[in-house]
Amino acid sequence: MRDPAAANWIGLWTLYLREIRRFTKVYMQTLMAPVVTTLLFLAVFSLALGNAARSFAGVPLTEFLGPGLIIMAVAQNAFANTSSSLMTAKIQGNIVDTLLPPLTPYELTIGFVMGGITRGVLVGAAVTIAMTVFIDIGLHNINYIFYHGIMGAMMLALLGTIGAIWAEKYDHISAVTNFVITPLSFLSGTFYSIDRLPVATQVMAQFNPFFYMIDGFRYGFIGKADGSIVVGLFVIAAINITLVFVCARLFANSCKLRP
Repeated sequence: MRDPAAANWIGLWTLYLREIRRFTKVYMQTLMAPVVTTLLFLAVFSLALGNAARSFAGVPLTEFLGPGLIIMAVAQNAFANTSSSLMTAKIQGNIVDTLLPPLTPYELTIGFVMGGITRGVLVGAAVTIAMTVFIDIGLHNINYIFYHGIMGAMMLALLGTIGAIWAEKYDHISAVTNFVITPLSFLSGTFYSIDRLPVATQVMAQFNPFFYMIDGFRYGFIGKADGSIVVGLFVIAAINITLVFVCARLFANSCKLRP
């Protein structure tokens, strides 16, 4: 019998590699397409808002928008990776191939989430390289960039995993995306500084966990933040710890994963 205290490193590594190979086989869709979409967002908002005359927090518009668009591409692709992987396995009925091996709920969580983080980080790196061709991207503190990039990808990968465990069909995942992920993304300060909002709205924005992810990541590039960077560090860490626990409990108890 397997020692409960010993991690199944081979099984965990195999699950992680499977997740990597799953999205790299269609890299044009999973890695390249988000680059084009993000650059289109940058172009549209720059033209619509008038880049030559606009700035936020003393930073030119494109340099302000760039980091927010990068981290949203990272987070959204991390969510898409875990949710699509689990949903496909459930719909096709091969989820048993994942559940039968001797992997604990926490190992399953780590394997899926690390796959999502990897895709998100790769997309973020590709978007950043492509964006430097068109705009000047500064670098204030790389530690904040790495922390918020990885932790943001982890948060959305965990949400994607939880959503896919709960969902019974693709429409349910679409509902999570349309009514939870997209509103939180657009109301988090990706395209604007919350300093320009009414005071009551600024307070509401700081209850949005996506705000801290974007604000901290942007701070790593431009050195300016709308909220408390220290608070953001702890908020994102606390949310991820909670989501890991929830995700593991769902893997352990959810009958929706079993055919």
